[in-house]
Amino acid sequence: MGGARVATHQKGALKNRAWIVFFDESGISLLPQVRRTYAPRGRTPTLTHRLNWKRASMAAALGYHAAEAGRGARLCFDLRPGSYDTDALIAVLEQLKRFYEGERVVLVWDGLSAHWSRAMRAWVADQDWLTLERLPAYAPELNPVEMLWSAIKARELANVAGDHLADVADAAEQGINRICADERLAWSFLTHTGLEIHPSYPKN
Repeated sequence: MGGARVATHQKGALKNRAWIVFFDESGISLLPQVRRTYAPRGRTPTLTHRLNWKRASMAAALGYHAAEAGRGARLCFDLRPGSYDTDALIAVLEQLKRFYEGERVVLVWDGLSAHWSRAMRAWVADQDWLTLERLPAYAPELNPVEMLWSAIKARELANVAGDHLADVADAAEQGINRICADERLAWSFLTHTGLEIHPSYPKN
């Protein structure tokens, strides 16, 4: 059932020579992302932090062209204090509009209430470049952006105990820059979902 939905909007994107763009949000805070690490024998590693609950939110849009794999993958990233509501998400989509200027986009995201609010649907109705598609319920594994979050949380954000939220934000941006510098990673995230946008596309 989920695979059929993906295939349906894929056919529309191919016909319109659109970008299929997967979108997702995640959060960062001063509470470290604890990961296993190395330490001298007999010395258990410890993390010291301020037990501060200040949070920021980040959003990423990972795009693949439906008709031309050679155009590569595109990654857009947004980071801001607090959490995303409909107004904040519309602001992010305005940035996405400028990034994909002159292109058609099929945006695939989950069922978060802000994604399908009345205000969001009214705004999208005025956007001739944009079509929204919904991921199947309870299927985050179909979104390659989830792999992106895992990649930076396992590396740049792992065990980061910053004094300020900006320290953690800087680490997140370093991870995004690393992924942007190696396009194979963006394709590997798509491969991990089991989805195929093209009959064949760049292999790792």
